[in-house]
Amino acid sequence: MPDAPARAPIAPAPSAPTPQRVPDPTALFWALKLLTTGVGEVASDFLVKTFDPVPVVLLAAVGFVAVAVLQLTARRYVPWRYWAFVLSVAVFGTMIADVTHLVIGIPYAISTPLFAVVLAVVFVAWHRTEGTLSVHSVDIQRRELFYWATVIATFALGTAFGDLTATTLGLGYLGSAFLFAGLFAVPVVLFRVGLPATAAFWWAYVLTRPLGASIADWLALPPARGGLDLGYPTITGVGVALIAIGVVVVQRRAARADLPLPEPLSIHS
Repeated sequence: MPDAPARAPIAPAPSAPTPQRVPDPTALFWALKLLTTGVGEVASDFLVKTFDPVPVVLLAAVGFVAVAVLQLTARRYVPWRYWAFVLSVAVFGTMIADVTHLVIGIPYAISTPLFAVVLAVVFVAWHRTEGTLSVHSVDIQRRELFYWATVIATFALGTAFGDLTATTLGLGYLGSAFLFAGLFAVPVVLFRVGLPATAAFWWAYVLTRPLGASIADWLALPPARGGLDLGYPTITGVGVALIAIGVVVVQRRAARADLPLPEPLSIHS
């Protein structure tokens, strides 16, 4: 009997790409990031100045841990989980930065370069371990942990930097807002002439903290401190409402992107 024809080997099915755990930096991303930094600043100040700061900080720590667990167990980017964690970092991180200055007594002129060194160490460790700092490669938990360590370090640095310019250097909150708005625009220009996208992203990301916080403080604080006197509760409430609207929009866009494509129509003769 003739030999049976050899069967062609079956090629393995292509594996599905690992889902991203953090969002792409769109215009809405930057708007939400600025809002969370501003709300984090004024909400933290409102809570610790209205209530006993010790239980407030402890409750904020518990909330921070709870939201962190929600985010880190998601295994993919879920907008409401992600932005809840960013907001908790903004609130709790501001409290920790304030404790560093007000309780421990470390001047902003020292804490600012100190936090800059911490951020640099995180960047070096991340790059040596993963070979990249790109947010487009955050698809496994180890990389996500480096991402969030970087985020926390940027909040600490941004908080100290913003207070340094507003108080120690005497620029005030409005002056600081103009300064950081200008610095925030720099990577956009440099990106067009060759600055790597990853470097431009993290440059802008660091500056969102002092920019958003300076604007929020200018709106909330009384005229004696260079503000418009709109109050902490008002700015916090409006900011939270805007964040909620933005997250709903992002969540709906993500849901639409996850919908399966319709099957193509087939025409039979």
